[in-house]
Amino acid sequence: MVESEEIRHDSEGRRFTTSQEGHEAFVEYEREGDVLVITHTIVPPEIGGRGIAGKLVEAALQHARTEGLKVRPDCSYAAAYMRRHPDYADLLAPA
Repeated sequence: MVESEEIRHDSEGRRFTTSQEGHEAFVEYEREGDVLVITHTIVPPEIGGRGIAGKLVEAALQHARTEGLKVRPDCSYAAAYMRRHPDYADLLAPA
């Protein structure tokens, strides 16, 4: 589990980031109208296995919910996360 990580939203860079032990992990997204498209989830192997990717995707999903956006998870990790967490199913953009 991630301890005391801070997730930052870089709206200009269209990403959510966190740093651990000098390594940066992030989720990148694009905006297509009212749809937030999650394109990449990157966690360096040095800090992998701590739940960081899930926390980043969750931050992106919470942002989408707050902003009234739908989500298209083009990233395979984000898609799997949404399948495992049906409480976010209402955010899925129509195919």
